[in-house]
Amino acid sequence: MKSVYLCGFMGCGKSTIGKILAKKLGLEFYDLDTYIEEKAGMTIPQIFEKYGETHFRTLESDALLEFKDKKGVVATGGGALLSEENSEIANSCGITVFIDTDFEMCYSRIKDDKKRPIAYNSTKEQLFERYQTRYSLYKAHSKLSCNGNNSPNMIADEILESVKLFYT
Repeated sequence: MKSVYLCGFMGCGKSTIGKILAKKLGLEFYDLDTYIEEKAGMTIPQIFEKYGETHFRTLESDALLEFKDKKGVVATGGGALLSEENSEIANSCGITVFIDTDFEMCYSRIKDDKKRPIAYNSTKEQLFERYQTRYSLYKAHSKLSCNGNNSPNMIADEILESVKLFYT
């Protein structure tokens, strides 16, 4: 079994679903954002404030390269797999699954989250525009897609079945 990389918009449930899926697959769970924070010794909002988004995206790419030899379920950040380069890294050492969650559900989860600098510093309209821009990239950069509007357990089960079919 290769690694499973979960992608999707902020608030789609990557971390919650990732933990459940990892347990079902008997694999380790990794949260890319948490990994970056631990390695950088600062929170994502602090990284954004001190160095900017471009630097943070570089840290994401570096972290993905470091995960190439790890086996597990990886919850990527909302912007981690938007670049072709990062998508190729993830898909070369695992399978990428897009958690396709509608905007309103994502927004309800992120609208007041101070740990998400892009969400916290954007209007609902700006976030919707970002969601629309990213949506096609998530689809294009993923090998599989699942309905993110179900319960986390149902989503994990759907991914589990899809991953099994993909590898058989």
